[in-house]
Amino acid sequence: DARVARAFGAEGIGLCRTEHMFFEGDRIHAMREMIVARDEAGRRRALAKLLPMQRSDFEAIFEAMDGYPVNIRLLDPPLHEFLPHGGEETKLLARQLKLSRAELTHIVEGLRESNPMLGHRGCRLGISYPEITEMQGRAIFEAALRSVRRGIDVKPEIMIPLVATHKEFEHQRAILEECHAQVVGAMGYDIEYQIGT
Repeated sequence: DARVARAFGAEGIGLCRTEHMFFEGDRIHAMREMIVARDEAGRRRALAKLLPMQRSDFEAIFEAMDGYPVNIRLLDPPLHEFLPHGGEETKLLARQLKLSRAELTHIVEGLRESNPMLGHRGCRLGISYPEITEMQGRAIFEAALRSVRRGIDVKPEIMIPLVATHKEFEHQRAILEECHAQVVGAMGYDIEYQIGT
C-alpha cells in the first residue's frame, strides 16, 4: 500500500494503523496467544513472535516512504476484536491454544465492553500491558535504524492513541523513550523521531 501511495504521489503516511498488521496468517494466532496468556511471561512469548513481523512491515514502509514522514499509531482496538465470537472458529482456536471452549468463551466475554471507545483500548492497552508498547516501540526503532543503515531517510512519528490525560501520554512516552535508548545502545547510532497523540 505504501508503494502504491508513493506511485500516486503521496508525500508521507498520515496514519499507519498497526492493528491491521495482525490479522493475517501466523500473526493472528500469535496475537491471540498474547490476548489469552495468563501472565506477563506468556504475553511476552507471544509478542516475541510478533516483533519480527512488525519490524519487517515497518522496514518496508520506511523504504517505500524514503525521505517522507510515516505516522505509526500504536495498537488501538479493544482486544476482543482479534478473537472469534463463536462457531467452529472458536472451537478450533480453543484447541490450538490448549483451552477448553468454555475457557475461551469466558475470556472473550470478559474482554467485551458495552462502549469500547471509552473502555480498554488505545493507550489504556499499553498502560495495562506495557509489554505491548515495548514490542511496538522496539519494532519501530529497530526498523528505522536498520533502514538508515541501508541509506534510507526515515522520519518516524509515533501516535499514542486515545489519550485522555497528560499522565497517560507521559506513561507511554517513557516506555517508548526507553525502547529507543535500548535500541540505539545496541545498534550504536541514532535517528530523530516524534511522539504525539
